[in-house]
Formats: sequence, C-alpha cells, structure tokens
Amino acid sequence: MIYHIATRDDWAAAQATGSYRAASLDSEGFIHCSSKRQTLPVAQQFYRGQGDLLLLCIEESQLTAPLAWEAPAHPNPEISEFTGSDSEFPHIYGALNLDAVLAVKCLREGRDGFVLA
Repeated sequence: MIYHIATRDDWAAAQATGSYRAASLDSEGFIHCSSKRQTLPVAQQFYRGQGDLLLLCIEESQLTAPLAWEAPAHPNPEISEFTGSDSEFPHIYGALNLDAVLAVKCLREGRDGFVLA
C-alpha cells in the first residue's frame, strides 16, 4: 500500500473525470506518493496550513500507470532532497486510476501535527 495526500477538491474532480492527476504529473512527470512511515512527515513538511486534505490509500498492484521507488524529489527544484530522509519514495508515472484507491481518509492538522480522522 502506498499513500498520496490530495485536496478534497482535486479528489472530487478525479471522481468526475474518472482518473486523478496531481499538479506534479504535469510539472514533474509523476505523482508524489509515500509509504505509510513517510506519510505524516511528508504532511508536516509540505502541507501545513492547508485545509481539507485527504489521504488516498493506493494498492500498488492495481495501478495501471508505472510505479517507481526513487530518491526523494522535492517539489522545489532548489531543494534537492526531502529533509531527514534517506529512503526512496514511490512515484506514479501517469494518471492514477480510481480503482487502485482502496480507501480515502481525512487528514487533519492538529496542535501536535497531522492525524488521520
């Protein structure tokens, strides 16, 4: 299982069109994902102050687009890697087919960081 943080609006648009395309797919060529262990640190570093976030729980074996585990790719090209991480992250090289998303959970920011609601 891999995970992707999405906005509620982006997920609603995906349901209307039949596939999910993160902005990074156009700008970087892939959709950023994370392992279970990586998800909350990623949320802390990149999603603070954003509301209405969802966690897409994705079954890797059901993806129709290629998946690669690669070195961290920071969305800001001036920063070469994810701070504090030496592990690889899953990247989906194409649109995310909705049937690969097995669960959608609310991701909320609290006083002490992000939690699944």
